[in-house]
Amino acid sequence: MKKIFFMSLIGLLLVACSGDSEKTMTVNGSIKGLKKGKLYLQQLQDTVLVTLDSLEVQGSGDFSFKTDIESPDIYYLYLVKNDYNDINDRIIFFGEPGVINIKTTWNAFDFGAEITGSKTHEKLEEYNKGMSRYNKKNLELLQLRLDPKIKRDSTMADSLIKLGDKNIYRSYAYALNFALNNKDSYIAPYIAINEVADANVKYLDSIYNTLSPEVAGSKYGKKLEAYLKDIKSKEE
Repeated sequence: MKKIFFMSLIGLLLVACSGDSEKTMTVNGSIKGLKKGKLYLQQLQDTVLVTLDSLEVQGSGDFSFKTDIESPDIYYLYLVKNDYNDINDRIIFFGEPGVINIKTTWNAFDFGAEITGSKTHEKLEEYNKGMSRYNKKNLELLQLRLDPKIKRDSTMADSLIKLGDKNIYRSYAYALNFALNNKDSYIAPYIAINEVADANVKYLDSIYNTLSPEVAGSKYGKKLEAYLKDIKSKEE
C-alpha cells in the first residue's frame, strides 16, 4: 500500500512540475525557409492586440509556445522577418487547450499555413471556406458596378444592387445555419457575435438557446448572452 501511495505521489509531482494543466495550450510549429526573424503569440484583449509571448528565430524555423487560456479564443502568430514587407505576416487561428501544430513557409506565412490539433479551428476553416463563395460573389458584383458602362445604365445598376443584397442575405443565412448546426462548438457563438451580430435578434436568440452548457459558458457564449440582454433591454 505504501508503495502504491509513493508512486501516485511521484506521478502527481511530475504533472505539477511539467507546468501543464487542462487549460494549457501548446503551439508547436515550423516555418520552412525562415533563417532569422522574431515570432509573437498575440491575443485581442478588450480591443487591444496583446503580445503573450515571443521568441527569436535563429537558423531554424521551429518554434513552440505555451500559455494557459481561460476559454477557446482567436489567437495570432505575428512574424517579423526583416524583409520590409508587411504582407503575409500574421496567422489567425482558433486556440484551445491541448497541442496545436502549425506548419508554414516564410514567404507565404499566413496563406500557406496548415493548422491541426484544434477542433474549433477546423470548424472555423470549414465556415470560412463556405463563406468565401459569398465574399467572391460580392467582389464580382462590386467590380461590375464600377464599370463605366454599367454606371450609365440605371436599370443594370439597380439589378446589380438587388443581386448584391440577395447575396448578402444568403451569406447571413449560411452563417446563421452554420452556427445553429454546430451548437456544441465554440464556433457557434463566435459567428453570432462577430459575423452576424446585426441579424434579427430572434435568430441570435435561437443560436444561444441551442448552445451546450459548456459552450454557453465560454468567452463568446457569455458575450452573446450579454449582447442579447442588452438588445432586449433596449426594446422594452
